[in-house]
Amino acid sequence: MSVKRKQHGAQFKAQVAIAALSGEKTLGELSAKYGAHPRMISAWKQELVKQAGALFERGAKTAADPQKTIDRLHQKIGQLPVERDFLAGQPAIARLLKGGQ
Repeated sequence: MSVKRKQHGAQFKAQVAIAALSGEKTLGELSAKYGAHPRMISAWKQELVKQAGALFERGAKTAADPQKTIDRLHQKIGQLPVERDFLAGQPAIARLLKGGQ
């Protein structure tokens, strides 16, 4: 009988890594509390420390403006029917769209 491995989400890993980084509890105590192996907690803590610098770098990619993304997608949606209509006007493609050979 095989044992299924636990899959932890990013939010859970961050929470445990921050708790480990605070140093208030030992890895053993955190392991008992969160149900994760101490080596995994240690690895998450190291990853948090390693990646933390990237959060504060200048010129780091920021979240794209949602309105710009929506406008770009609306533009693409408007472009697709034009392309479809153009291609449907081509004899060879029109036959394929109608199911012919």
